[in-house]
Amino acid sequence: MTSKRLRAALTALLLAGSGVLVTGIAAEAATPLNELVPQPVQLQPHPDITFTLTASAKIQLGPETARKPAELLAGILRPSTGFALPITDGVTGEGIVLLNNADPKTGPEGYQLDVTPKQVVIRANTTAGHFNGISTLRQLLPPKAEAKTKQPGPWTVPGASILDHPRYQHRGAMLDVSRHFFTPDQVKRYIDQIATFKINYFHLHLSDDQGWRLEINSWPELTKIGGSTEVGGRKGKLFYTQDQYKDLVQYAQNRGITVIPEFDMPGHTNAAQASYAELNCDNKKRPLYTGTEVGFSSLCISKEITYKFIEDVVREVSAITPGPYFHIGGDEALSTPDADYVKFMTRVLPIVKKYNKTTVGWHEFIKTTKDTSLVPQFWGTTTSDANVAAAAQRGNKVLMSPANRIYLDMKYNKNTKLGLDWAGLVEVKDAYSWNPGAYLNGVTEAGVRGVEAPLWTETIRTSADIEYMAFPRLAVAAELGWAPASVHNWDRFAPRLGAQAPRWKVQGINFYASTQVPWKK
Repeated sequence: MTSKRLRAALTALLLAGSGVLVTGIAAEAATPLNELVPQPVQLQPHPDITFTLTASAKIQLGPETARKPAELLAGILRPSTGFALPITDGVTGEGIVLLNNADPKTGPEGYQLDVTPKQVVIRANTTAGHFNGISTLRQLLPPKAEAKTKQPGPWTVPGASILDHPRYQHRGAMLDVSRHFFTPDQVKRYIDQIATFKINYFHLHLSDDQGWRLEINSWPELTKIGGSTEVGGRKGKLFYTQDQYKDLVQYAQNRGITVIPEFDMPGHTNAAQASYAELNCDNKKRPLYTGTEVGFSSLCISKEITYKFIEDVVREVSAITPGPYFHIGGDEALSTPDADYVKFMTRVLPIVKKYNKTTVGWHEFIKTTKDTSLVPQFWGTTTSDANVAAAAQRGNKVLMSPANRIYLDMKYNKNTKLGLDWAGLVEVKDAYSWNPGAYLNGVTEAGVRGVEAPLWTETIRTSADIEYMAFPRLAVAAELGWAPASVHNWDRFAPRLGAQAPRWKVQGINFYASTQVPWKK
């Protein structure tokens, strides 16, 4: 056997050992086929094939539904390659080809990717599938393809055929912009980063005790007063106009991501209560709050104006949010008696439905309803919750975000300068070592909607802070949400995760270089 074929055979064994379905002999070990995150469902290497992107290449469309993914890919590759990469209709020659008619096994979000000497062909049945296929192609290209300035080639892709589809329909990331405010450009930077790992939902936490972050035209004091400060006391216009929010939503859509806005209620509402006296039972405005304690605030449950306020917020935000979901919070309402909490949710849930949105909420709210269309988001630190289990057994799909596993703001270790530790210390292996489909008693694989990785920002002030806490654990969450449960194995995953380092360095991501991970140089 030649040395080339020996290396190829050894790589095939490595890929097969990873749990991915492999047939044929893999390309040489230096290729990125065994470095993909999330890991694809099926991968067949073609060791004698290499595709090289050249200056004459085009991005060629079959279905019009692939145009936005094509535009995203062109926007990434044009600066680094210096190539024109025109987007054309129809298949006319060498380049990257986006087609429909993928294998039905791919489902609504999957794709097929085939590398030939002259083309990389991505087949998908939806726009989402093409976005996901492009995410994989980006990882098959050299890391310098992600650069913002022209780089030397060659731009090679190893020969392979991939058939891939997600484990769960919901793979999310959340950013808290209420504790500390982040500008639209900072939010876009994070959206770009999460899009590389097939994250398809972006949960934006827009209100809390420390700040109200979105302009509501019918209640202007919410941002004038409630959006004027943050944790630590910084002052300014710390909010998004509705036009800025719509731009963020569109920016996410152009990367295959649906925005879920959250307005937390009936607790975590001090910013609103500081803005309008009538939201308080004593008709007195609350002082602005710049600390980090929780559980002290509550809207006035007995006043009708409370529900007019909520309806106005839901109506205005729903009108500028094309996605189907509205997050109502509902957690840590420690100042709201149980009977009032039930009364409140009985009034609020129909309001969300009235504006054609599906309610998502932190898991506490699900005890107040038997509506199986609603989505409880589990954030607890235990493996049992009777109300969530009962909801799952009725038919609700649970979004899994256990704080001691996948909260991105938890410290990695006791020496981590950023973050909190109330849910424990969460090193990278801890974030990986749980099964969303078998984690919560009474909630089976079929009862799980997906996985979301929240990032709360009590201690997070800059984009570098966001990146340090999110990476590499955001990629871990993506793996858990996409890759089949059968391939989950830390010893096999860690090298694939470590292989992301060169790409993150090119992208300027300030990641945490955990000693648990063998980082590629």
